[in-house]
Amino acid sequence: MATAFDEIQFPTDISYGSVGGPEFSTEIVTLGSGYEQRNQNWAHPRERWEVAYGVNTEAKLAALVTFFMARKGMAVGFRFKNHGDYQATGEVIGTGDGSTDAFQLVKNYTSGTGTLARNITKPVNGSETIYLAGVPQASGYDLDLTTGIVTFDTPPGNGVAITADFDFDIAARFDTDHLPVQFVTYEARAASVPIVEIRTP
Repeated sequence: MATAFDEIQFPTDISYGSVGGPEFSTEIVTLGSGYEQRNQNWAHPRERWEVAYGVNTEAKLAALVTFFMARKGMAVGFRFKNHGDYQATGEVIGTGDGSTDAFQLVKNYTSGTGTLARNITKPVNGSETIYLAGVPQASGYDLDLTTGIVTFDTPPGNGVAITADFDFDIAARFDTDHLPVQFVTYEARAASVPIVEIRTP
């Protein structure tokens, strides 16, 4: 059964005040000698956020409650903007071979000899610029905003570098079915609103 998802962005004025980021799953085994072994369970991170910190007005609380109710708690996913990581520039998404016409948007994170390539599945409408051999393309392609796949009308030629600039959201959901609200000095605030990234195979 398909998982419910709404192509709607969580209110950005609330997410701007949120606290969170990417997390990995790593098991640390300390040997009798004192040395350790690290076992990496996840090849890619999963973002996790606490957005209650961004709920600082009555209007934001009302918007949060409405959004939460419409998503039915954890049941329905949505788009979430990580204000610390939502843009990509000059990302290599492929090389033409004369026959392949579809390419996945990716963002690469490189530091020293380490690198991680992250598939981008929720690009922001109208934010993209697609380049063939460094030349921006005004047309001749379609970008699927629900998968991040760029499909060209004509397959790029052999050896042609395909790069892209774009903004993106992440697929996310509430990580609770309960929305606790705290009333303090006649003002209402959300006590805890955890949000977690949706990762799919």
